[in-house]
Amino acid sequence: MYVISILQMFSVGPAFKGIKMIPPGIHFVYYSSSSRDGKEFSPIIGFFVDAGPSEVIVRKWYQQEERLVQVSEEEEASYAQAVRSLEFDKQLGPYTLSQYGEWKRLSSYITKSCIECIEPIGGEITVTAESGMTKNTPKTAMEKDLDEQLKTSRFSMPVDKPQRKGCYYTSVPRVIKRKGIQGQELTSLNLDKTQLLESLITKDYGGSEDSLLGELQFAFIAFLMGQSLEAFLQWKSLVSLFFGCTEAPFHTRSQLFTKGANICANLFLKVIYYQLKYGLQKDCSGTDTGASALLDDSWLYTDSFLHHLCKDFFALVQEASVVDGDLLSWTRKLKELLENSLGWEFQQSSTVDGIHFEENDEYAPVVEMLEE
Repeated sequence: MYVISILQMFSVGPAFKGIKMIPPGIHFVYYSSSSRDGKEFSPIIGFFVDAGPSEVIVRKWYQQEERLVQVSEEEEASYAQAVRSLEFDKQLGPYTLSQYGEWKRLSSYITKSCIECIEPIGGEITVTAESGMTKNTPKTAMEKDLDEQLKTSRFSMPVDKPQRKGCYYTSVPRVIKRKGIQGQELTSLNLDKTQLLESLITKDYGGSEDSLLGELQFAFIAFLMGQSLEAFLQWKSLVSLFFGCTEAPFHTRSQLFTKGANICANLFLKVIYYQLKYGLQKDCSGTDTGASALLDDSWLYTDSFLHHLCKDFFALVQEASVVDGDLLSWTRKLKELLENSLGWEFQQSSTVDGIHFEENDEYAPVVEMLEE
């Protein structure tokens, strides 16, 4: 069995009993079983945990279903006591602290309440529970390729397994529709997502920008490490929302894009920068897990949604008359990361040249024709 935990992977045998020395806080544990030759793997299953100081979290391997299951309170207490008595110490793999900083940058806004609001019933995130869940969702060519990859025999849903509910993500409208508004005003609302961003923060996140960023990080981790297509689509929706704002970065939500009340706050541009920096790394282990999900050839295409969004956003910042120093600095860092990692170019003559509408979009620009 392969146990991939918190940016660290363990290929384990029958003597393996778990991982020790895990820092307190939020972590994501994901795993899959493999064939004896290590060439075939079962679907990845992942779950978030909030580890308290000196807490022992117990899961038991259920061979018949090849998954980790929770145990009774009595059994958990017995195992926890054995761990504290060092009975299993030689069979526990140590957490590598050198990778903790990278994990913190990827999960800095995920809280226990964030997990409880979003995680599926039972807490397990797996693509096998998502069959048909995103069937009617419009997808780009890149997403269709990703969908097919996740539907191979390795990830297919057994016919005798009941369908389970996925994560409870916030609904992000792709198109703004309002009664009594049409024509040029409706066009403006859809070209600038600032009002949609404001509405979501107020109504769905209780005014908390941190909660919005927490969901962005939750979705990214569930996609990249848990191989969840549902999580990818949510991450894409949130990234599209942020990059689709032309007013918010400079005026109404400038702190959300660059800095908050706390000097060390890692807000949107930092969050997306560290996500892509990690996601575009080469997977040194040589296995088809973790960061390798972002290294599919489809991510290199210049017609990918991310390329279009970044191209428009970079031009917006470049052509703005007044730009916050942090906003400009992190925009440049993100641009350099994508240019160096993917070989993308972002030259264009104006922001209007870069306006992008995806295939299957319900919305298209409104053009008013005036009679002479």
